[in-house]
Amino acid sequence: MKNLLILACVVFSVWSCSNKNKSMSSFEQSSNLDKYQPEDYVKLPHPEWTKNSTIYQLNTRQFSEEGTFKAAQKQLPRLKDLGVDIIWLMPIHTIGEKNRKGSLGSPYSVKDYYSVNPEFGTLQDLKDFVNAAHQQDMYVILDWVANHTAWDNHLVTEHPDWYDKDYKGDFRPTPWWDWSDIIDLDYNKPEVRQYMTEALKYWVKEANVDGYRCDVAGFVPIEFWNNVRKELDAIKPVFMLAEWESRDLHAEAFDMTYAWSWNEAVHNICKGQADVNKLYVYYSWNESAFPENSMRMTFVSNHDKNAWEGTMYEQFGDGLEAAIALSVIGEGMPLMYNGQEAGNEKRLEFFEKDAINWQSHPIGDLYQKLFRLMKQNTALWHAKWGNRMIKVPNNFESDVFSFVRQNDKDKVFAVFNFSPTKKAVKFKEALYQGNYRDFESEESLVLDENTILDLKPWSYKIYIK
Repeated sequence: MKNLLILACVVFSVWSCSNKNKSMSSFEQSSNLDKYQPEDYVKLPHPEWTKNSTIYQLNTRQFSEEGTFKAAQKQLPRLKDLGVDIIWLMPIHTIGEKNRKGSLGSPYSVKDYYSVNPEFGTLQDLKDFVNAAHQQDMYVILDWVANHTAWDNHLVTEHPDWYDKDYKGDFRPTPWWDWSDIIDLDYNKPEVRQYMTEALKYWVKEANVDGYRCDVAGFVPIEFWNNVRKELDAIKPVFMLAEWESRDLHAEAFDMTYAWSWNEAVHNICKGQADVNKLYVYYSWNESAFPENSMRMTFVSNHDKNAWEGTMYEQFGDGLEAAIALSVIGEGMPLMYNGQEAGNEKRLEFFEKDAINWQSHPIGDLYQKLFRLMKQNTALWHAKWGNRMIKVPNNFESDVFSFVRQNDKDKVFAVFNFSPTKKAVKFKEALYQGNYRDFESEESLVLDENTILDLKPWSYKIYIK
């Protein structure tokens, strides 16, 4: 009996210690969870005014017959009425003459980062343009070319060691590209980084610009951009757009990156080279790989696309209006390239003068109406202020793209027939059901489990709740 009591005590002691250890282990595990808590990937604060903004690329050379800031300034009220918030001015600096392309050269061949191209006007003209935009609650960002300069930039003679060299020791254009009018800077040199940072700060201080669109941003080290953002924000909150497609740029440097892959997907679909599955791939990648509080720039045209690959009509054909609508209603900040609103049908010359023929056009009316909807409907806002797209399954998923964006206040149900044939579309699940207003007709209607939508080829429907 005594032995049994001793055994029982030993067993109890072991059990007690075991449970105590388990309890301690559980406590220690709980107390260590802090280091496993998720963190916001995006560290920078987006300016409040970007939450439902649109962006407009202004090619000063082609924007008016005069090709000046003063002439462009006269059109600011029209742009405001169109729904434009951010005006992106293509590079404003003097253009290099050595190895120049065409008679006027590329604005991306910068001769002096502290200059204003006399083709466009004076420094005071630029300031007046920015001030006039601010008075109408619009913002202005400058196109910035940090990766390379013109061959005859003064830095070439003053600081030749600031430039990248080829295997022969000569200045070189960006490798593998036909950019013969420029040569690359060497960002392994701290002096280059300091010079470029001070130049970027100069225009925020001197002309009160609101940020930058940064050319081939991924060709420049990310830590340079991270530091630039801090130094610019110390002057005033800025908006930064990267001509690149990378999640890492969103963390500390850029508010928005290009959605090149979105443009490619919709282009391929509209040209019959892919089906809607191409969009599923893009949106899956965008939602899973890019941080939630980030912005992507969606577009059907820009200066590169228009000049080298084709007009918006060449690029999207019969699917153009559906592509435009998706660029505004889907996730992403929509870009308009100047002339789209006038139905521009030509590839604007890049190295020569080629003024836009301004006229009223249905494409401009469509953008204006879509912009108005995006600004009013909080579910369609950007980054942390807006809401994700949720797929609505349908009976033609390789041809018909359907989704909902919603929050406690607003909801949009959108359906796009990205095919050359008529579709009688039925939907699965109940997310789309409810009382709506038709975006196009303004009529009220009810969508329920029995709803069948007859969609013409390349047409779309947007329903607003």
